Amino acid sequence: MKSGFTLVEVALALAVAGLLLGIALPRFTAVKQELAVERAALAIAAAHRRARTLAISQGHPAILAVAERSLRITLAGEAQPHWAAPGPLEQGIALTGAPRDLTFSPLGVTTGLSNATFRLNLGAASRTVVLSRLGRLRIVRGQ
Repeated sequence: MKSGFTLVEVALALAVAGLLLGIALPRFTAVKQELAVERAALAIAAAHRRARTLAISQGHPAILAVAERSLRITLAGEAQPHWAAPGPLEQGIALTGAPRDLTFSPLGVTTGLSNATFRLNLGAASRTVVLSRLGRLRIVRGQ
């Protein structure tokens, strides 16, 4: 007797594998989108901490520019950015609202407008990054 699988067994195995893949694939896509949006929110949070720390350590105001295509930190009076990173749009994530510049004083608080809110969306995944004037930051899911 020959060892191996019959055509019916192979076809049945492929049908079951296809069915399982069809059920699981949308969930993998949703998880991938959630992780990408979370990563973008954490990148804004990290840029916020970096700008605040830079302003305190250098004793000069630092300006954090948050836009769809880039995150930039520039020290007051300098033309070139001190630090830059790609924005959320580079990863396919929408950042709603107008680009914002947050200026951190050497004391670590932002000057000018009070709170800033950034909404990040990709598919069904969303995060809202809320930055307070006093330097507090929180990331809210699904708003």
